Amino acid sequence: MSSTAPTSVTDPRPARVAFQIPPQHASWSQIRSLAVTLEELGADILFTWDHFFPLNGDLNGAHFEAWTILAAWAEVTERVEIGCLVTGNSYRNPDLLADVARTVDHVSGGRLILGIGSGWAQRDYDEYGYAFGTAGSRLDDLAKDLPVIRRRWERLNPQPTRDIPILIGGGGERKTLRIVAEHATIWHGFGDDHVIAHKHRVLDEWCRRRGRDPLDIERSAGVAFVPGRNPDQRADYAGNAQRLYDVGTRLFTASISATDPDLSRVRDLLQWRDETNAV
Repeated sequence: MSSTAPTSVTDPRPARVAFQIPPQHASWSQIRSLAVTLEELGADILFTWDHFFPLNGDLNGAHFEAWTILAAWAEVTERVEIGCLVTGNSYRNPDLLADVARTVDHVSGGRLILGIGSGWAQRDYDEYGYAFGTAGSRLDDLAKDLPVIRRRWERLNPQPTRDIPILIGGGGERKTLRIVAEHATIWHGFGDDHVIAHKHRVLDEWCRRRGRDPLDIERSAGVAFVPGRNPDQRADYAGNAQRLYDVGTRLFTASISATDPDLSRVRDLLQWRDETNAV
């Protein structure tokens, strides 16, 4: 793949900031309160994740279901967009998922993003009775189910309030980014600016092959990725965001614990966004 700049560096979209609140090791009141606070501080998007058990700490600790949280957030917020980063495609029949998403879209007044991926957490599958399959088969299912979701949206009464944005997470270059080029409004990945720039170029090429303008797809990435550092060291959210911005990322995500939120990093990232967009 060429080392030339990805097409995304010319994206005229403004920078946006999203915060993911993991639904683990916290009470509902803490999760609710943080969502309200992040909206008040100026977040553009609130995400949660779609798993059935904690991903770190006590793996049998407190945990809540994602789409129920989204419906509740739709009622307690007014401006921010909301979604999962990301929904496990395997966990729900695609027609049912379309209906759930359409309902949350209406409850929120048109603020839902359908974040979706092929799934990976085997414990979720085993304990809830889903077939785990293989990484390849789960991606094949995702590619097959996305058109089903869109067709169901067209048939529902009432239909969604808007063309619901589809965010696809994952960095696989042969299958995942092809699916992104075919179906996504937003692509989300993880890595430093060099990794993300490479993925952008791969996605640009898939868009070319599929006859799609690469700038149709907003590029998203996590800002807490700090290669080669002690994991206990504070991540430079704003510095990472700037490096990712320079290679074409326009949506920047950070995870914030509901039990001990570091609001100083939230404010730093939001200040960076505002200064970047003011240029």
